[in-house]
Amino acid sequence: MESDIALLSDAFPWFFPIAAFIFGTLIGSFLNVCIYRIPAKKSVIHPGSTCACGQPIKWYDNIPVLSWFILRGKARCCGRPYSFRYAFVELLTGALFLACWLHFPPAKALCGMFFVSCLICASFIDLDHFEIPDRFSIGLAVIGVILAAFVPSLHGQSHELPLIAGLRSGVIALNGVLIGSALVLWIAILAEAVLKKEAMGFGDVKFVGAIGAFCGWQGAITSIFGGAIIGSLWFAGALLWQKMSGKQMKLKTPEPGEAPADLGVGAHVPYGPMLALGGLLHFLFLHRWVEAYFAQLQEML
Repeated sequence: MESDIALLSDAFPWFFPIAAFIFGTLIGSFLNVCIYRIPAKKSVIHPGSTCACGQPIKWYDNIPVLSWFILRGKARCCGRPYSFRYAFVELLTGALFLACWLHFPPAKALCGMFFVSCLICASFIDLDHFEIPDRFSIGLAVIGVILAAFVPSLHGQSHELPLIAGLRSGVIALNGVLIGSALVLWIAILAEAVLKKEAMGFGDVKFVGAIGAFCGWQGAITSIFGGAIIGSLWFAGALLWQKMSGKQMKLKTPEPGEAPADLGVGAHVPYGPMLALGGLLHFLFLHRWVEAYFAQLQEML
């Protein structure tokens, strides 16, 4: 199978990268549906995509990325504007699918595409609702361990006996779940004891475990501390922009009857997107350096 893919790739080097990007934009369109419907407890399958006015969206107005630019961000049926975020999610998913294909062998690339899709979905739901559904934490962790057992290359394992390689990969994934979630849980407990208030939601604890299933315990640690650095930089930049512009930034659109949350010191901000970005950077780019660092550290100790 992989040899056939390699032959086709040699003959047409542009085919699979373009296919990966287009496939990613199509999945991104589906993720937009999931981001909206899953928190609302609605089916992601039925009915099909509809406009805010209730009219079904025609297939030619639902082309990933392109439709937003063709329609200039306005629905054809009623003229209502709709957010560029729909096109952004599609473009982001396509770009990350392409990155997975270019960085990894086919089997691991497909696992990476699934992982990326879940990270995107969980991140935008957390941004909108300050929660990460269990299907993107517990469910993703379970699937990650299973995939690791069947696709040993997910954790760089190979052996003459596929069963041994799968067992090693599955153990690495399970260690990532347990160590990652345990570490962030203790950080949350200690931070709550110091700050005298909840510092991190339990959804973040489970989410780091899911990231560890695909990235190993080293990736879970990168996700935690890398996410903290990313969050600090974003928070500092947002506060600076707020001060310079004189505009008060809102963390999310308030629910009916709920006061909008302002950005400021002590504000509760969603940590899931930052964890996801830290885990994503490890999975795609940083894993070699991080794992080499921990291996060297282990030798020194």
